[in-house]
Amino acid sequence: MLIEPTWVGLSSSEIVTIVKAGRKPRYFYKFVPVGNAVRKLEIWKQQDCEIFYLSSRTLPNEVDDIRNVLVKYRFPAGTFLYRKYGEAYKDIAERIIPDILIEDDYASDGGVADMTYPHLNPEAKKKIISIIIPEFSGIDQLPDNIIDLANYSK
Repeated sequence: MLIEPTWVGLSSSEIVTIVKAGRKPRYFYKFVPVGNAVRKLEIWKQQDCEIFYLSSRTLPNEVDDIRNVLVKYRFPAGTFLYRKYGEAYKDIAERIIPDILIEDDYASDGGVADMTYPHLNPEAKKKIISIIIPEFSGIDQLPDNIIDLANYSK
């Protein structure tokens, strides 16, 4: 849901190509929302959704940068999570068991190996609806209505 400002206007596949070529983001405090991510989350929040933000950042200063970007752009209130030492994304998802897990396909680095849902235990998979979006594409294309969102991947 966040990208470098120099990537605004580029397609998801163009950004993936840039990252695969070695141009990894470094200045997380400069990140901006992808598309209308803030508005989409506001719409879901108005439908009484509890929002969890799971950052890929693990270093304390980078975690703070991302948290500050969420505040700066007025993302709806939610629980901010990140992996601690030795934790995988699946560990966090299995702890909180969200109704819906929206994650990108990690096309630029790792693919399925770095995703959350494929690595969940079978019991957690039964409880969580998985929605996979192309990396860097944002969430604008997802339904506004939370019931439609829950059926989106089916």
